[in-house]
Amino acid sequence: MADYLVIVESPAKAKTIEKYLGKKFKVKASMGHVRDLPKSQMGVDTENDYEPRYITIRGKGPVLKELKQAAKKAKKVYLAADPDREGEAIAWHLANSLELDQSDKLRVVFNEITKEAVKESFKTPRKIDMDLVNAQQARRILDRLVGYNISPILWKKVKKGLSAGRVQSIALRIIIDREKEINNFKPEEYWTIDGNFLKGKKKFQANFYGVNGKKKKLSTADDVKEVMSAIKGKSFDVTDVTKKERLRNPAAPFTTSSLQQEAARKLNYRTRKTMMLAQQLYEGITLGKQGTVGLITYMRTDSTRIADSAILEASNYIKETYGPEFSRNHKRSDKNAKGAQDAHEAIRPTSAMRSPQEVKEYLTRDQLRLYRLIWERFIASQMTPAVLDTMRVDLDNNGVNFRANGSKIKFHGFMKVYVESNDDNTEEKENILPDLKKGDKVQSESLEQRQHFTQPPPRYTEARLVKTLEEIGIGRPSTYSPTLDTIQRRNYVSLTNKRFIPTELGEIVNEMIEEYFPEILDVKFTANMESELDEVEHGEVEWVKVIDEFYKRFEPNVIKADAEMEKIEIKDEPAGIDCDLCGAPMVYKMGKYGKFLACSRFPDCRNTKAIVKEIGVTCPKCEKGHVIERKSKKKRIFYGCDRYPDCDYVSWDKPVERACPKCEKRALVEKKLKKGVQVQCTNCDYKESTQQ
Repeated sequence: MADYLVIVESPAKAKTIEKYLGKKFKVKASMGHVRDLPKSQMGVDTENDYEPRYITIRGKGPVLKELKQAAKKAKKVYLAADPDREGEAIAWHLANSLELDQSDKLRVVFNEITKEAVKESFKTPRKIDMDLVNAQQARRILDRLVGYNISPILWKKVKKGLSAGRVQSIALRIIIDREKEINNFKPEEYWTIDGNFLKGKKKFQANFYGVNGKKKKLSTADDVKEVMSAIKGKSFDVTDVTKKERLRNPAAPFTTSSLQQEAARKLNYRTRKTMMLAQQLYEGITLGKQGTVGLITYMRTDSTRIADSAILEASNYIKETYGPEFSRNHKRSDKNAKGAQDAHEAIRPTSAMRSPQEVKEYLTRDQLRLYRLIWERFIASQMTPAVLDTMRVDLDNNGVNFRANGSKIKFHGFMKVYVESNDDNTEEKENILPDLKKGDKVQSESLEQRQHFTQPPPRYTEARLVKTLEEIGIGRPSTYSPTLDTIQRRNYVSLTNKRFIPTELGEIVNEMIEEYFPEILDVKFTANMESELDEVEHGEVEWVKVIDEFYKRFEPNVIKADAEMEKIEIKDEPAGIDCDLCGAPMVYKMGKYGKFLACSRFPDCRNTKAIVKEIGVTCPKCEKGHVIERKSKKKRIFYGCDRYPDCDYVSWDKPVERACPKCEKRALVEKKLKKGVQVQCTNCDYKESTQQ
């Protein structure tokens, strides 16, 4: 019979920990939160210091009953929920539900689920930290006050099922503001002259820079003609050569935000998928004879700090594997993000010695890809900078200046292991120039004149939106992924080609919140609110005071909006087709999950259809139907025949309405590559040049 009961959130975590603690300990899972505010009502007494009314979450009764029985039999109960606000709140709710003595030291926390870390944490249990609990409670109550006051107004004035929240409303506004920028954007013409040059037999590229040593912008074709007419012959003089040595430092180890961004760029993972996989790696993976081991540290963190023991282990690994010249000889000093709490370490492997190669047979493909990303980023962060030799060459022909910039790696340093990608998902490449010196002459092989137009700012990807929220101090590691899920689930935005586009419904909701609840959409106000919640966590301010200051400003706006906000009717749009059941015109209606086709005689005729988008391509399989654009359950676009299920043609790549010139089969598709879109044949090896 076990003497001690340990309660954690999940069965996976319980399974891992129980193996470390031995027979005297029984580890059970609460399956997440056991108590929360009721869904059916506000659950907050605004007249009595915002006292929350917690109830047992539906379905958690049997779980609590089992935990109570186990607690009565145990000599002592330990609460080992995750080491953050949410985990502390779970521990507090469990202590209340199980009627535990909260003056007792029953809380244990660990940043990684390894035998050493878990056993060490049980040597130093502590009391439940009420400052952490109050910070979580304050956030929960604030979100409830906002959601349960604004949402009913939106239901009454716009449409049932709508909601508004502090962080989700800011995220929606950011997406809508970007859409306005795109719609208002006026492209400007500009030109470039790209030169291909020869020094002996060695080729290199240089681009037009300016005239007589001054940078010049080429705005029109006439500007280009003027420059080209000034060039005499093909010989250019090398007027200046500047050589420098540049250090490139490795990126810091991952925070929650940077992990979500890099996993999106390098692995094409959605934020939800990244966090799900990270949770699995944190809670424990069975590694054969080694047993179950947590492979990474806690995955909800805004810190880049690393424990000294982990730095030492990484240093030893780097010296043994790559050589002492690749290991850093001093500690990093990274700047944390705005509002960072630094409560936990960065996300890192629990052992630097546990390489991806060593654990690959025990992981799924997706788990391995994420673990490799985390492991490589951490190892690289503890390595020396890369050393690059850079070279800038200025060329002149009759006062017309071209410039070439080159670089080559002198010492790989951290780049031997890992290179961070950027927002365009591209990595810096070498551009090696021939050995040139001042006074040399080079020959122009070609001077290509290219017309361009400035591009509007790009729509937000999940990665870029998370980065923006972090930069402006909105949200915290635990809120980024749920926020993005919420605005999509409410149909306020759609994710098309991995970029957010606001829906008509999203724009309506944003406009109404902007008019009646401006502080909700005020970035500074919301960021300041996040900072005040951090102060609650540190015991610097009372949580009731923070909520009271907010609610006194917020409540008058609720009363005003309820009285003055005009009811908006989202009108049905004619679809231009007839109902195939009764012959009446079909219309586009706005539903909970977006627009759909419905009969205009509703409710007399209840015919509805999903909206399909034809792409103007005959089905390459049956050659009778037409290819339409569809969406998978995960909102990913794919293409299928409109005669389904009679024809089962399906493709992730967009088909092309012509036959392959090589094999003459109708098997051409558009493949999206990093460099652009390329037409390829799925039947043979035919490929066309990439289009940007």
